[in-house]
Amino acid sequence: MQTVASILWRRLDAPGHDACRLERNASAWQLDGAAVFRLEDGRIGQLHYRVRCDLHWHTQWGTVRGWLGGSAIDLAIARDARGHWKLNDEAVPDLSHCTDLDLGFTPATNLLQLRRLNLAKGEGADAPAAWVDLDGGGVLSELMQRYERTADDAYAYEAKRFDYAATLRVTQDGFVRDYPGLWSAEA
Repeated sequence: MQTVASILWRRLDAPGHDACRLERNASAWQLDGAAVFRLEDGRIGQLHYRVRCDLHWHTQWGTVRGWLGGSAIDLAIARDARGHWKLNDEAVPDLSHCTDLDLGFTPATNLLQLRRLNLAKGEGADAPAAWVDLDGGGVLSELMQRYERTADDAYAYEAKRFDYAATLRVTQDGFVRDYPGLWSAEA
């Protein structure tokens, strides 16, 4: 794998940081990162993550390993060629319409959706994702998201499940650099 870009974020709603790099080889794209943070309930987390996509930005698999408070986290997520998802080798029904994996604890995975959608200014699209919910015990469920490109470096973003809507600012490489109220890229 060859590193294409990297970024360091500071969490805004709680203490924390996330470092991530985007890598590529002849057959795949890969995100590789680590997040450390404190949750609202006081638990501290340290998570390493990796997500692999094909050259068209379709998620193939992901892993999340580390700890959250006193609990170990060890998740293996896979999407087969027919679009069926598995979490730790257990089938997850009703997600075959989801192309993307979204790791809820990091802004890194927004890059995958933005790169895959490749929206022109003024275009918008829904992007349902298989979302990892660590607070819910490490389950995989649907997160409906919508992106609309409003400028070369900006997208109107909405995730109704969380009653969240904001303008995301991105880097030239596609990483979100400003995720209002949640994350900001360090200089």
